[in-house]
Amino acid sequence: MKQRIGLVGIGLVGTALAENLLAAGYEVIGYDIDTTKCRYLETLGGVAASAPADVGRQCRHVFLPLMTTTIVRQVIEGPAGLLEAPTPPAYIIDTTTGDPDESAALAQRLAARGIAYLDATISGSSREIRQRQGLFMVGGEKAAFEACRPVLEAVTDRMLHAGPSGSGAKAKLTVNLVLGLNRLALAEGLVFAERLGLTPRSALNLLKESYAYSRVMEGKGEKMVRDDFATDARLAQHRKDVALVLQYARHLGLELPLTATHLEVLDSAIAAGDGDLDNAAVIREVRRRARPRPA
Repeated sequence: MKQRIGLVGIGLVGTALAENLLAAGYEVIGYDIDTTKCRYLETLGGVAASAPADVGRQCRHVFLPLMTTTIVRQVIEGPAGLLEAPTPPAYIIDTTTGDPDESAALAQRLAARGIAYLDATISGSSREIRQRQGLFMVGGEKAAFEACRPVLEAVTDRMLHAGPSGSGAKAKLTVNLVLGLNRLALAEGLVFAERLGLTPRSALNLLKESYAYSRVMEGKGEKMVRDDFATDARLAQHRKDVALVLQYARHLGLELPLTATHLEVLDSAIAAGDGDLDNAAVIREVRRRARPRPA
């Protein structure tokens, strides 16, 4: 009999997780508030559940690829949540880019009930996760991390234990701060090169060969050059992460001027209607801000 793995949240990341878990031979029991996503999971070969509690009842391990920690708490502790299952899951693997302090507090509450909670954030878009190129950055008890390693390895071979509960979320916020600025810098550089008379393709090729290179040029650079903004990771979701970074920076008494500017750019892009596009679409906002070429 196949081992059952639970999944609550069947969006871009959740779908990629489901595909990898199914390919590894697991049976995936999933739930999403959007019934069309549940039906899509069934077309992949998974099984749709009626509520998070129904997922928890059937599965020892449950992944939570959700939007915010508030939603995570509702899915775990709210009505029909995982804790309402007759036998709750033993391991909750939360891939949400969430609030580190709230994640640590949630881990403590769950530990009191004998449930191991890992804030197992992932560096990588849904496309990269699907290609097994994501990196798990896991916070929580080391023993729980090792116990979940076989399940995590169904998604990727790349993983690290970042430290105690909340550390996975802290790692993801740090990564996303730098990653987002890399993406914005690339967009700005490509628009600058266009105005200088270089083609976007030649500019990207040049940057890849130079010391300005960053890995963001491989995926997002190609999307920017092709004006391909089909969604691997939503721009609006990255805006949520940047706002959370700045929230923690204020709490720490830390000024992050580049990140503050990044948030303002993202807000303008969302106001222009680009929020549901791939986050490579930040180049559209940079182009909107470009002054007309002098005559």
